[in-house]
Amino acid sequence: MGLGPRSPHKAGRQAPAGGKRGRGAQGPGRRPPGRARRPQPPASGPSEPAREAHPHLSPEALGYFRRALSALKEAPEAGEERDLMVHNILKEVEAQALALATNRTGSEMLQELLGFSPLKPLCRIWAALRSNLRLVACHRCGVHVLQSALLQLPRLLGSPTEKKEDEEEEEEEEKDGPLETLEELVLGLASEVCNDFLFYCGDTHGSFVVRTLLQVLGGTLLESERARSRGSQSSEAQKALTRECKPTDFEVPETFLNRLQDLSSCFLKDIAVFITDKISSFCLQVALQILHCKLPQLCAHLCNAVIGYLSTRNSSADGSPLLLFLRDQTSSRLLERVLLVLEPPRLQSLFEDHFQGQLQTLAAHPIANFPLQRLLDAITTPELLSPVFEELSPALEAILAQGHPGVVIALVGACRRVGAYQAQVLQLLLEAFHCAEPSSRQVACVPLFAALMAYEVYYELMEEEGAVPAEHQVEIATARALGEVTVLGSLLLQHLLHFSNPSLVLRSLGSLTGPQLLALAQSPTGSHILDAILTSPSVTRKQRRRVLKTLKGQYVALACSRHGSRVLDAIWSGAALGARKEIAAELGEQNQELIRDPFGHHVARNVALTTFLKRREAWEQQQSAVAKRRRAFNSILED
Repeated sequence: MGLGPRSPHKAGRQAPAGGKRGRGAQGPGRRPPGRARRPQPPASGPSEPAREAHPHLSPEALGYFRRALSALKEAPEAGEERDLMVHNILKEVEAQALALATNRTGSEMLQELLGFSPLKPLCRIWAALRSNLRLVACHRCGVHVLQSALLQLPRLLGSPTEKKEDEEEEEEEEKDGPLETLEELVLGLASEVCNDFLFYCGDTHGSFVVRTLLQVLGGTLLESERARSRGSQSSEAQKALTRECKPTDFEVPETFLNRLQDLSSCFLKDIAVFITDKISSFCLQVALQILHCKLPQLCAHLCNAVIGYLSTRNSSADGSPLLLFLRDQTSSRLLERVLLVLEPPRLQSLFEDHFQGQLQTLAAHPIANFPLQRLLDAITTPELLSPVFEELSPALEAILAQGHPGVVIALVGACRRVGAYQAQVLQLLLEAFHCAEPSSRQVACVPLFAALMAYEVYYELMEEEGAVPAEHQVEIATARALGEVTVLGSLLLQHLLHFSNPSLVLRSLGSLTGPQLLALAQSPTGSHILDAILTSPSVTRKQRRRVLKTLKGQYVALACSRHGSRVLDAIWSGAALGARKEIAAELGEQNQELIRDPFGHHVARNVALTTFLKRREAWEQQQSAVAKRRRAFNSILED
């Protein structure tokens, strides 16, 4: 984890829809179309899909689809009326699919409508767009429609084919030929992309289709890609895609995996392009993530191809030619993904051949420090951690001073994961933050680590260079408000609390005053430190109580905070009956304030505060039953 994410290329970014409203726009005083009133088709009555290169969507048609979508949202969740409405609307969509897909507002509505579509109408709309695949896939609006159609597969793939409901549908199939199945349509799209692979991967918008297609063929939807695909859409369209994307993994036919293998082989033909081109590189990164889960041998083959190509380029003056590409914005991103999917033996040999002896140089570089962090994230063996730790450990303070704390946090995370060098790295951190000596300063480590500040900076001390460090002043520390908790500082403390011996960090947390610990719990980032105290297997129940008792007297303020209320819920879940009585008694003193607060009233309901105040005996019986069920459940899990 670095100082912050490097801004990825925002392909296909578009401005919010604007301009005049269509005839169907509803003013604040107009009632939206109800359930009894079905939207009428546009006056022009479209008869067949538009055939021109850039079809035009009339204001009347746009207004119709806007009213239709609004009526569909108001219709009952299920029933004959809704099914008929969906059928009629999608029939009109099929006739104007290309015009809708290439219109800014129309494409957003089409994406939402696809979320309601049954299997057959979706196939018809897909078939209507297929003859203009290049136009749609490389259009800034059309690409999102194709993505949305692909993301319906977890919902529709494998669903039973619907029976023909009327003679009209049978006549249409006879006239237009048999309708292709969803599987055939996806495989057809994959074939067309495969035939012009370089073009689609290199196009700003087309690359989104390739990335989504790779995920669908592999039966895995990546959260990062789903979020990226929603970047340029309205809030309604984003909600629709969120609904579509709930499943992360889903079953796919064997033909999909075969086609995924065909597409992945295309990367090998032009590996240099996919390593150096900014847009095309994203497709290879997604392919590596999918193949790592589904076809690990092919993933390893692609990784070897990338490393082999980079290793044979012009030699670097200070070592391996791979080091040149670690400093490049595009190829370094690809190498980050390669490092995360390599098997441990291959990662070990890659380190020995290309990274060893260069880690401090990479840590100081503004770009190369990110792939170094991924290398540290990928370490799972003591054999690899040992030489890495020996090389980086003398430079921790210098790395922090250079503004690359992500490297230090990644190294601490590796020590936590492997279970080695934990005491050593903690001592090095104390020295880097100038709180190792005198030993009285060690109790201040938590605020320093959280803020990522050295002792003198945090407490605003003026110490001459070479002077003996002053003793820690408890009075000054307790009087000072807690400093800002950074994201990386929070991650550092979470790692340390999961070390085998977190006693020093717990002692520092225990020295915080009530207001300071309250500020930590109310912080968006600091609240996760409290989560680590509650969930770390290294923290004993006694140590946990010793830290959390400082919050006594702060429960009401905690309950009335967005993040603090979540922490209080977590404390409550793990509290014994005696502790629950104390918490409920303190909250009960401010019952009305809690009920009026948007966060506090949830806590009051969770605690059953009304029952506690009015029927104490019933409340105690209820809590005892809950504790008994929790113990039984925990014993089952342990067995």
